[in-house]
Amino acid sequence: MNASSPRYDATALTRYATQLLQAAGLAPLLADSVADTLVQGDLLGHDTHGMALLAGYVKELEGGRMKADGAPLIVSDRPAAVLWDGQRLPGPWLVHQGLDLLLPRARELGTASLVIRRSHHIACLAVYLLRALEEDMLLVLACSDPNTASVAPFGGTQAVFTPNPLALGFPLGEGGVMVDISASITTNGMSNRKHKAGERFAEEWLIDAQGRPSNDPAVLFAKPPGTLLPVGGISHGHKGYGMALLVEALTAGLAGHGRADAPEGWGATVHLTLHDLSAFGGKADFLRQMDHLAGQCRSNPPADAGRPVRMPGERGLQRRAEQRAEGVRLHPTIAPSLREAEQRYGLRLADAQR
Repeated sequence: MNASSPRYDATALTRYATQLLQAAGLAPLLADSVADTLVQGDLLGHDTHGMALLAGYVKELEGGRMKADGAPLIVSDRPAAVLWDGQRLPGPWLVHQGLDLLLPRARELGTASLVIRRSHHIACLAVYLLRALEEDMLLVLACSDPNTASVAPFGGTQAVFTPNPLALGFPLGEGGVMVDISASITTNGMSNRKHKAGERFAEEWLIDAQGRPSNDPAVLFAKPPGTLLPVGGISHGHKGYGMALLVEALTAGLAGHGRADAPEGWGATVHLTLHDLSAFGGKADFLRQMDHLAGQCRSNPPADAGRPVRMPGERGLQRRAEQRAEGVRLHPTIAPSLREAEQRYGLRLADAQR
């Protein structure tokens, strides 16, 4: 993106996304939640997991692969541990519904967890961390997709895992920490974008089917396909491998549903745990410790004087405030991806420009 890219009003952008999702059949309340989550992703700067997903979601609705209305099935319900079957409902709506369920339980019990199996894709994990900052909670969020695979275990050459994101959010005295990382070095979304553009990564973040390191995302589309490398790469990929197994245990393992079952299409298995800061050492002491640590990180002498140390999520929160005031810049691939749907439903993304 560059300075000449158009800016979009966040409210108008959310309205456009809501209308498009409703036109494709999604129930109004669900469409509101999904649209807001996608726009929030772009506001935070996660431009592969915001509005970039909208065209794909519309196709999933049109094809009946994303359920357009309904409610999750309660499989198990204990005070601090709940399991839902998401029944292929939109992931963003399910996650927000899950947080609504967990918040009062975490305040009463100190900690509460929810696992959701058979959710559809849940978009940008960082968006849900905003609620932890707002509610004085520590949120741990993990996600896997048992329906596909693009990451090999360390030392292997055949995909077993998805990138398996793991997220952590908690407040500070001012702002908060928002960690949104994956067990793989890069993501499928970024790999697909670069492949379509004929671009390569700056470093060798993939391997081909013979295990040779590569920076070309085209290896993922070869026959036989290559894979993404786990965090740590060729030399220390056991770290990402361990993270991937952690996410699988928190999601598929606790859900009792995952890669051992028949695939159903693009989706997710999700783990959410909320910890109430006041239930342990107390909010004041939590902030005393974490603000002290944040100060040590931010004041740390940088290796590059032009790039001071930041807390995870700090730039995203700044970008969110800036784009709310000045307008949202979308990646240039997003508008073309929506044209077919716009023609079917008579909507125009351009109408949301500032």
